[in-house]
Amino acid sequence: MTAEPDGPEDRLRRFAMIWSRAVFPVTSTSLTRPELETQLLPLARRLSRALRARTFDTDEGEAVGAALVDAHCTAPEALSRSLDCVDAYLVLYCGEDGPQEDLHARASRLQHAMAAGFARALRERTLAEQEAIAQAALRAQGVVAQALHASEARFRAVFEGAAIGIGIADLEGNVLQVNSALLRMFGGSEQSMRGRNVRDWTHAEDAPQVWRLYEELVRGEREHYHVEKAFYRPDGTVLWTNLTVSLLRDADGRPQYQLALMEDTTERRLLNLRLRYEATHDALTGLPNRTLFFERLEKALNAGEGQRFGLCYLDLDGFKTINDSLGHAAGDRLLVEVADRLQSCATAPGEMVARLGGDEFVALTTGPDTQREVEELAARIMNALVAPISIDGRELTVRGSIGVVEGPVGERSAAEVLRSADITMYRAKSAGGNRFELADPEADARAITRNGLTTALPTALGRGEFFIEYQPLVHLGDGSVRGAEALVRWLHPQHGVLGPDRFIPLAEHTGLIVPLGRWVMEQSVRQAREWRERHGEGSAVPLRINVNLSPCQLTHPGLVQDTVDILERAGVAPDALCLEVTESALIGADDDLLKPLRRLAEMGVDIALDDFGTGYSNLANLRRLPVSVLKLDRSFTQGMQQFPADPVDLKIVEGIVSLAHSLDLAVTVEGVETGAQAEQLRILGCDTAQGWYYARPGPPERLHELALVDATG
Repeated sequence: MTAEPDGPEDRLRRFAMIWSRAVFPVTSTSLTRPELETQLLPLARRLSRALRARTFDTDEGEAVGAALVDAHCTAPEALSRSLDCVDAYLVLYCGEDGPQEDLHARASRLQHAMAAGFARALRERTLAEQEAIAQAALRAQGVVAQALHASEARFRAVFEGAAIGIGIADLEGNVLQVNSALLRMFGGSEQSMRGRNVRDWTHAEDAPQVWRLYEELVRGEREHYHVEKAFYRPDGTVLWTNLTVSLLRDADGRPQYQLALMEDTTERRLLNLRLRYEATHDALTGLPNRTLFFERLEKALNAGEGQRFGLCYLDLDGFKTINDSLGHAAGDRLLVEVADRLQSCATAPGEMVARLGGDEFVALTTGPDTQREVEELAARIMNALVAPISIDGRELTVRGSIGVVEGPVGERSAAEVLRSADITMYRAKSAGGNRFELADPEADARAITRNGLTTALPTALGRGEFFIEYQPLVHLGDGSVRGAEALVRWLHPQHGVLGPDRFIPLAEHTGLIVPLGRWVMEQSVRQAREWRERHGEGSAVPLRINVNLSPCQLTHPGLVQDTVDILERAGVAPDALCLEVTESALIGADDDLLKPLRRLAEMGVDIALDDFGTGYSNLANLRRLPVSVLKLDRSFTQGMQQFPADPVDLKIVEGIVSLAHSLDLAVTVEGVETGAQAEQLRILGCDTAQGWYYARPGPPERLHELALVDATG
C-alpha cells in the first residue's frame, strides 16, 4: 500500500515544528520545544489563512508578530529566524495549489507585517517597562528621605538588571550614570560614557524635532518624549534606538535629572530596510518595481508649480519569441542585460528606470524642462538597444517600442499618465515597432473609446442594441430590385449609431463576431422570408438577402450547420441567401478552408467574392473558388462618375466582366452614385449594382416599397 498524502493539517503542523526548532534556541522560555511548537501552531494557522484568503489582509501578519512578543520570543534573532521560516516554508507547506507568484508576494508582505507587529508590541512592552522603571526611580527618590539605604539597593537592582539601556544625566546634559545594558549597546567603557554631554550625540539623520523636544524637557515644559534616534558608536558604526527621555523632579517638583531609556532597534531596522527593498525592487533585475515607480511618479506629479515630467514606456518587440525558442532562463538573462543598459541611460538627477513586469520598463525624468529631455531619453534608450546581446553563444538583436508622455505636473493622475503611455506604446508597436511615439490626446481618446466599445460588446448583443439596415441590389438591365445587402449597426447608449467599421474589427478580435454574425444571418433570413411572402413567391426573380461573412466565421466549425438550421427555421430556400466573403480572406485558401463554402454552394446558397480587385489574387484561382458572384470594388468605378469616363477604368472593368461571364459568374458593382456611372456599367455588361444612386441603407420597409414600385412599373 502507498502512504496517504499529507493533508493540509499535517503540512501545517510540519511548518509549526520547523518554526519552533528555529526559534527555540534563541527564546528565553521555560517551555520545552514541543510545548513551544504547540504555542506556535495557532499562529501558523493564522498565517496560512491569511496567505490563502480571498481578500488579502496584512492585519493577520501584524497580529502574529505581536503574538511572538507575548510568547517571549523577543530576541531580534527570534524575529529574524521566524521571518526566514515564513519566507522559506509558508508557501511550500500552506500554499496548496495556488498561483505561486502571487503566494510568494503575499508571503513577503506577511513578513513585513510580522516585523511591524513585532516592533509595535515590543515597543509597547518596552514603554510599559520604562514607565515601571521611571515610577520605581521616582519612588526610590522619595523613599531616600525615609530609608536611603534600602531604596538605593532596590533602585540599583532595577537599574542594573534592566534589559534596556538606562542613562541618567543632569539638566545640563552631563551623563551621571549608565547601566550595563547601555554600555553593551554602545560598545564603550563606563569611563568613556560618564562625563560626556548628551548634546554631543547628534547624528546626521536626527529628525528636526529631536532636539526641540529635548530643550523643552530640560526647561521643564514637558515630562517626557519618545523618538527614534541614531547614535554613533566609538567604532564608527551606527546604533539605532527607540529612545524615551523622562524628566525627574525633586520632592518640591523642581526639575532635577533626565532619565533616558533606550531599546536597540538596529537589527530590526536593517531587517525592515531589507524587506522594504525586496518589496519595492524587482528580484530579477534589481530595478525599482511597479510599487516604487508609482510612489515616485505620484510624488513627481504632486511637485510644485512650474515642474514638468516626462515618461518613456518601453515594451520589447518579439520578446515572447525569444522566451519560446531559447527558454525562460535565456529570456531572464536578456532582461537583466536590457535593465543594465536602461540604467546607464537614466543617470541624471530626477531620472529613474523601473521594471513594471515581464518585458515592460519605464523611464521617468522630472524638472522644469522635460519636453526636450524626455525625447533625448527615449533616443538614448533606442540607441542602447542597438548593439546585439550575446546569450548562450547567440547574438540576439533587441528592439523596443516606446510610448512617450510629457507635460506639466498636477493635471493628471499616475494611472492616467501610465494609461496614456501604454496606449502610445501600442501605437508605436502597431506602426512596426523599433520606434518611439509621442502621446496624442486625440489618439488616446480614440483608443479609450475603442477599449470601451470592446468591453461593452459582449453585453450589447444581449441587450438588443444591434439592428440591421438594408441596401437594395438593383438589376442594371431592367432596374428591378433583386434583393439587398444586410448591414449591421450598433445603437450605442453613449455614442449613438455606430457603423460596422467601428465595431466589426473589435468583434473579430474578441471572437464575438461568431454569435453576432449568426444573429445577423437569422434576422436577415427571416426578413428575406417576409419580403418573399409580401412580394410573391411566384415572382420571376425572388428577392435575395446578401450577408457578409468574416474570416473568423469562415473558419468556425459550426458555419454550415448554423446556416442550415437558420434556413430551416425560417422556412426559406437556400437561394434566398447569398454569403459575401472578401477576396483577401480567400487568397491562398486551401481545400479545408474552402470545404464549408463548397458545401453551402452545393446546397444552393450563393457565394459572392466581395471587394474583388483589392486582394491582388491570381485570376486563375477563380476557377477553384465556389463563388457565383463577383462584387467589383468601388475603386474601379469611381472614374465613371464623371463624363467622359476614365478609359483605363473602362478597359479594366470590361475585362473583369468578360472574364467573370466566361466563368459563368454574375458581376455586382458597389458604390454607384450617379446616373452616368450606372449607365456606363450597364453598357459594360455588369449585372447588378448598389449605391446611393438607388438608395441609402435603410429599414426593411424601404426595400418592399422599392420592389412594389418596380412591380407596378
